Amino acid sequence: MPKHEFSVDMSCEGCAEAVSRVLNKLGGVQFNIDLPNKKVCIESEHNPDTLLATLNKTGKTVSYLGPK
Repeated sequence: MPKHEFSVDMSCEGCAEAVSRVLNKLGGVQFNIDLPNKKVCIESEHNPDTLLATLNKTGKTVSYLGPK
């Protein structure tokens, strides 16, 4: 499965939980949240635009860093 890396403006555990919540609702994803570096690595068949739109639901500033 392709892996995609995103930068997400997370400052606390609550932010990371919000990211987990929206990604788990999307389904079909495996992800790793790197809170200190404010990065989320997602392994999924969903396209990057779908993943970006999903992460934007957290209300955080999100940018796509590219394939990993």
